[in-house]
Amino acid sequence: MTREKRIEALKREATKRILILDGAMGTAIQGYKLDEAGYRGARFKDFDRDLKGNNDLLVLTQPGIIREIHGKYLEAGADILETNTFNAQAISQADYGLEDISHEMNVAAAKLAREAADEWTKKTPDRPRFVAGAVGPTNRTASISPDVNNPGFRNVSFDELVEAYAVQTRGLIEGGVDIVMIETVFDTLNAKAAGYAVEQVFDEMGVVLPIMVSGTITDLSGRNLSGQTPEAFWYSMEHLKPFSIGLNCSFGAEQLRPSVDEIAHVAETYVSVYPNAGLPNEMGEYDETPEMMADLLEEWAKDGLLNIVGGCCGTTPAHIGAIAEAVAKYPPRKVPDVRPALRLSGLEPFVHG
Repeated sequence: MTREKRIEALKREATKRILILDGAMGTAIQGYKLDEAGYRGARFKDFDRDLKGNNDLLVLTQPGIIREIHGKYLEAGADILETNTFNAQAISQADYGLEDISHEMNVAAAKLAREAADEWTKKTPDRPRFVAGAVGPTNRTASISPDVNNPGFRNVSFDELVEAYAVQTRGLIEGGVDIVMIETVFDTLNAKAAGYAVEQVFDEMGVVLPIMVSGTITDLSGRNLSGQTPEAFWYSMEHLKPFSIGLNCSFGAEQLRPSVDEIAHVAETYVSVYPNAGLPNEMGEYDETPEMMADLLEEWAKDGLLNIVGGCCGTTPAHIGAIAEAVAKYPPRKVPDVRPALRLSGLEPFVHG
């Protein structure tokens, strides 16, 4: 199936049912208990920096593990696989001295997910599977100074973000993704840089893919780190005409619901949600069971809030399987017909008319 056919199928499937996104990659990788040598593999055996914890590198050094994880999520019921590229751009990879292989990492990650998705599409041709290229927020913020004594200081510029995101996006497209997912947005300016880079690369490569945008709420005030409310965040990203807008990570489903509800009533596109399995406990582990998450998210589906749903930190194939089963009986959220008005965004939304 060509990429154009897959995109047509994605849009068609989204009108029929709630689509299922996969779960946490990091949680799954932790289960393999890799040591430093495991992360390095043969290629980086003599590399001069520690590489343990660089999960994105595993697409090159442990591709079999990443392929196996993708397969488990597909078997659990995922329709959309995220590539293992959350930190696979030069800004984050600079921490490991691997910024020069960002493009290669993204191509390899996309190919692994593509192979897994295509294998399952052959098994279930009436239910095609899709690949979303994961574009994370980087480990820097363009809106906030990391130096409390110098509010005007920034450790990254908009142009630097655009350059890093453009390299990543090219790799993901070359590797065969169907969707570009700008995710875990804590700083809206970073997301704007990502969106600008993605559209630049679309023009350069002569392709247009669906864009998914997913923000993250940093505390119970219901705002992201750069201070925006969910509604204002939507108005800031609406110019991209995304396939979906939504929220991920943050808290467990119960605490995230008010913010999702806010977006679901104003967004003239699909809504995606993939919360954590609760907040981490004292040991850094997540306590919400598959049944707990499925029960909560079933209520969201029942109330018409969901188009795409999955799991973030702490979720496993068991979580995704339970969620998929719980929401299957409900139709997808209907995109609202929002009256025309002037809608602007600062930290809060401004609507005139």
